[in-house]
Amino acid sequence: MALITKAVKGTQDILPADSYKWQHVERVIEDVCRAYGYKEIRTPVFEHTELFQRSVGNTTDVVQKEMYTFNDKGGRSITLRPEGTAGVARAVLEHGLQNGALPLKTYYFTSCYRYEKPQAGRLREFHQFGVELYGASSPATDAEIICLANETLSLMGIKNLHLEINSIGCPQCRAKYHQALREYFSAHTDKLCATCNDRLQRNPMRILDCKSPVCKEIASNAPVILDYICDDCREHFDSVKANLDAVGIEYTVNPTIVRGLDYYTRTVFEFVSGDLGAQSTVCGGGRYDGLIKELSGQDVPGIGFAMGLERLMLILDAQGIEIPNPNICDIYIASMGEKAANKAFEIVTNMRAEGFAAECDLMGRSVKAQMKYADKIGAKFSVVLGDNELETGKAVLKNMADGTTCEVSLDNELLETIYRFQIDSELANFSDSFADENISALAKGLIDN
Repeated sequence: MALITKAVKGTQDILPADSYKWQHVERVIEDVCRAYGYKEIRTPVFEHTELFQRSVGNTTDVVQKEMYTFNDKGGRSITLRPEGTAGVARAVLEHGLQNGALPLKTYYFTSCYRYEKPQAGRLREFHQFGVELYGASSPATDAEIICLANETLSLMGIKNLHLEINSIGCPQCRAKYHQALREYFSAHTDKLCATCNDRLQRNPMRILDCKSPVCKEIASNAPVILDYICDDCREHFDSVKANLDAVGIEYTVNPTIVRGLDYYTRTVFEFVSGDLGAQSTVCGGGRYDGLIKELSGQDVPGIGFAMGLERLMLILDAQGIEIPNPNICDIYIASMGEKAANKAFEIVTNMRAEGFAAECDLMGRSVKAQMKYADKIGAKFSVVLGDNELETGKAVLKNMADGTTCEVSLDNELLETIYRFQIDSELANFSDSFADENISALAKGLIDN
């Protein structure tokens, strides 16, 4: 029975009490993406395994250790997506989007799957928001992507974030860097872990990503990529920094950032928080000009980033950022008797059509129990209907916050009263949001009138 009633290890439920927080984050993201001209793309939850092997890279931990791979009934090797970029790249090629208007700007919300040890902010099924831009190679493109990420995080109210950037060069200058890393790490093979010894010949930059304390200590004195990038890559990186300087985005150049996937080139970046413990990266991304070429032979530059939504929720909670819950009942219509229950059902149906969140009894409860329920769900107003209210066409409307009451007709006056309350509340919030006394007074004057 436990297997049926317990979620699989590394997964979690998002319950109704918390789902509004996710919806709020998604709305903020969608608004920012709309302002930047990005449109949503949705891709399948699984792809052919070869797609991830070729795009993510056979030398990465993702491909070697973490992918959920299986054979389907047709004998094809299928993998649940471990990240979002490869699927978007495949969709771009399959539908010829690279031949349309460029740059192609897309964003997505997606679930991803990696088999690794579950911990805070890192689950086996996790969710990402990501953006992918194809067709533009200018440094201003890199800066725009970083600005989009920065604005998204800022609008959520997240504080104490630090942007770190680096350039890992192009394949040509990176080959020289690989050789320097092999020469350096070859003197430490007796201390490197087995995985890093395997990486030494296949992709020595992956050693810089190793979590082993011993390997990290050795890597701390390794050659730095910025000493090996070519003039074109250096000029590109300098221009990215100049664009960030122009819009006032602060950053630190961190030459140890390499990102964990093989398709990255030139600019890479991370937004880091001190409020997440070991899982400090809130957002990471960069340029991957060789990805489409690796998959199709076509030379189409690309850049993007991904944010883990679970980590966003953790940092919002850690920083005490309150998210307004819009799912609050505007009015609860309690009733006594069958006729009153029918009328209550009629009223709430009409009020819902007018855009209000309205509820009535569905459980056959007593009036006392109905009112307790109304309080539990946070109803703003309540009305009790009985025979007398049906005869007179009037009822008492109660403000659940302060207990004040007023008599209203069951026709338009009920709607008008709640409309008035909603407008007053919105204008009050509007006026309070201004520090300028004259503007605030003007807003309050609108309320009074």
